[in-house]
Amino acid sequence: MQEDKIIIGITQGDVNGIGLEVILKTLMEPGVADICTPVLFSSQKTVSYYRKVLGLEEFNFHPIRDFTQINHKKANVFVCYEEEVNIEMGKASDIGGKYAYLSLDRATQALQNGDIHAIVTGPINKKTIQSAQFHYPGHTEYFGAKFGGDPLMLLCSDEGLRLAVVTGHISIREVADRITTDRVFQKIEQLHKTLISDFGVRKPKIAVLGLNPHAGDNGAIGKEDNDIIVPAVKRAAETKMVYGPYSADGFFGSGTYKQFDAVLAMYHDQGLIPFKTIAFNSGVNFTAGLPIVRTSPDHGTAFDMAGKNTANEQSFKNAIYSAIDIYRNRKLYGEISQNPLPFSNIKKER
Repeated sequence: MQEDKIIIGITQGDVNGIGLEVILKTLMEPGVADICTPVLFSSQKTVSYYRKVLGLEEFNFHPIRDFTQINHKKANVFVCYEEEVNIEMGKASDIGGKYAYLSLDRATQALQNGDIHAIVTGPINKKTIQSAQFHYPGHTEYFGAKFGGDPLMLLCSDEGLRLAVVTGHISIREVADRITTDRVFQKIEQLHKTLISDFGVRKPKIAVLGLNPHAGDNGAIGKEDNDIIVPAVKRAAETKMVYGPYSADGFFGSGTYKQFDAVLAMYHDQGLIPFKTIAFNSGVNFTAGLPIVRTSPDHGTAFDMAGKNTANEQSFKNAIYSAIDIYRNRKLYGEISQNPLPFSNIKKER
């Protein structure tokens, strides 16, 4: 490995969606290969097919079957399979799920072996990828199982909005049961830590949203906000700048989110609907709370757009840039935190 070059592993996602389109468009961007060494986990045949169908013949890549063959000056394609895949753009199929998993599995192995520094995942169909090997609600839970820890879904935008969720890919019926004081406090702690180590925020200011409409209206619309969330916020606020709970609608509608370094929502749609409204074409999903760096675009497979060459690659491009920045920030934080200077009181001479 070149010490000064970060190797970014990229999974192809569902071959029938827009994943490979936004990936190839991103890798064609001038300068991408200058700031990192991209490795797409796919196959020569699949990439060549997309290159032809989308009219991206100018896209050049270097096929490898072993990391000793890596080219640090070009986009690399790690060959995960040799057979020709029956690609049906725009269709959810078992074939799409099978090859999405093959790419993900091989990239995960490379991450575990230290062959790549960080991973950027292409969008998958959460139903078709399900199998005996993949039985998770999504990427976030998969990486949590593979690398340990309690993953935190954190969405980041160019506008400075960072949004995490206490509960992720679960049904609305289950949400209230999963919200406990200890869990909310734990997610605040995780969010605070990642803001410092992964984003370089020295003194993070965090907002916490309520669970119920109007944050419960002081108990008139549910007791969870007063009985569960408020104690967690007060406990965290003893040592950190943490505020809330805020009523979610007014919080975003008034632009109050701009006053904070990050926001902690209680459940998926409470946070992701306003986030995607604000930053749909540029947002990045980062899985915090793990020993590895994983990012992804904030959109899905978009089967309705597949093969039309109209997908916007900005979110995927930002996902690569974010992975590079977070990896560097985390490495720097580790270096400066390794041997901190001992604290001592300074006595003033009279």
